[in-house]
Amino acid sequence: MIEVQNLHKRFGSHVAVADLCLRIPDGEIFGFLGPNGAGKTTTIKIMAGLMRPSAGRVLIQGFDVGAEPLRSKAVVGYVPDRPFLYDKLTARETLSFTAGMFGLDPAGLRERAEELLSLFQLSAWADELVESYSHGMKQRLTLACALLHRPRVLLVDEPMVGLDPRGALLVLELLRRFAAGGGTVFLSTHSLEVAETLCQRVGILHQGRLCAQGTMDELRRAAGAEAGGRLAEIFLRLTGSAEMPGELQRLAL
Repeated sequence: MIEVQNLHKRFGSHVAVADLCLRIPDGEIFGFLGPNGAGKTTTIKIMAGLMRPSAGRVLIQGFDVGAEPLRSKAVVGYVPDRPFLYDKLTARETLSFTAGMFGLDPAGLRERAEELLSLFQLSAWADELVESYSHGMKQRLTLACALLHRPRVLLVDEPMVGLDPRGALLVLELLRRFAAGGGTVFLSTHSLEVAETLCQRVGILHQGRLCAQGTMDELRRAAGAEAGGRLAEIFLRLTGSAEMPGELQRLAL
């Protein structure tokens, strides 16, 4: 479970996130949408304990991220929007390093690591340096690291970037199964189609504020959209971006 209570983040005079409140129960995939610069990545970094809020707090499985950072991080798997891996390590070494950070028992690590390498189709490159990996391979290794310690919550920021169609389908199915097993998924994505098909509920952030959240039917009502209206239409209505910029309309191509 994730609880976000009156979260506020300011950078100087700029308010990145304002009075954000969310409650995401176990077993749910929650989609987090918003235009570029809306505050989505800032919110996820605060949830992951990588950034301190200016006010408010986040509870992960009942643990306060600010007051109990080790206990909250022990139940979280974090997948950033850009993979950060040590280029001079192999995939196996990366998983071993990650296991050490989580204090996992080395005796049981090998089987778990091999299982994840196989799942993400990295076994053949497991002993190659990460610097030789494509972006998609790095993304799959990052996902393997996030799952290594069997978390109860996944914080996922743009997981499909750089993945080929097969890899993207694998990740979608993995997230479904994770939630079906009682896990909580907080998914930030620009893919409205993914959010619409995968998520039970969606929150839309605009200029740091949550302008709507709920099921597709609830979002349609909030946006004044017709029954059956697609998420793309709802998103554009709620963020005030349904019209093309005047500059584009006047541009002669």
